Amino acid sequence: MPDGKLLAVSDLHVAYDENRAIVEDLRPDSDDDWLIVAGDVAEKYADVEWALRTLSERFSRVVWAPGNHELWSHPQDPCELRGEKRYLQLVSMCRELGIATPEDPYPVWRGAGGPVAVAPLFVLYDYSFRAPGTTTKEESLRVAHEAGVVCSDEYLLHPDPFESRDAWCRSRVEETERRLSAVDPALRTVLVNHFPLVREPTRILHYPEFAQWCGTELTADWHVRFRAEAVVYGHLHIPRVTRYDGVRFEEVSVGYPREWRKRPPRIPLRQILPEPVGQDAR
Repeated sequence: MPDGKLLAVSDLHVAYDENRAIVEDLRPDSDDDWLIVAGDVAEKYADVEWALRTLSERFSRVVWAPGNHELWSHPQDPCELRGEKRYLQLVSMCRELGIATPEDPYPVWRGAGGPVAVAPLFVLYDYSFRAPGTTTKEESLRVAHEAGVVCSDEYLLHPDPFESRDAWCRSRVEETERRLSAVDPALRTVLVNHFPLVREPTRILHYPEFAQWCGTELTADWHVRFRAEAVVYGHLHIPRVTRYDGVRFEEVSVGYPREWRKRPPRIPLRQILPEPVGQDAR
């Protein structure tokens, strides 16, 4: 695979016509290019399927990790599945399209910069990135409600059959940790999760109360423990490159049109491997 690249994107939000047009224009540079899609493709099941089908027909391999928006029970979505059943239906759809999911064996990228196991993860959040000055989930949520900064997940992302989103998160962390521990220790990894695996990227949020819907402290050392060459994430809608413990973290979101119109023009697809010269520059 001499000319192939491992590329990444997230937060396509194709319910917006402008973002749908971006997906329609996405093309690989090579027949060997792989594409990571790190969640928040859309809210409605049919929109998610359209986008992932479109991309699966163009790229040699597509790897998908779910965002919170795919898991919403949108009141206008004919697909009425909730919680884990909705997630598993998305997994089934991806498998029909030949797309790797967090429930499948991790594909190994053997192109330039490899070999690495590309590991799509689904671990949600558990409110442990608490609002400043708070020490409990309840207090952190109260502060967020008082500030008017409340994620729509509180109304649209149902954790069924788990008693809460944080309980679902703990279950996902346990299962994912088991699977990552089974990866060949000789292999490096590219860890793909919709939410950042460490809290540090959330420190620059304009509304710090929102961080509690952005991850879990339970994954804080995974980039070191599981030999990450890079960590790919989205959710924050702040595309940039940072490094923690020497590991490159790539926020690869497109975001909403009102956000990306304000930025200097950039190519939506981010190259993960091989790492380009000057990768940290924006």
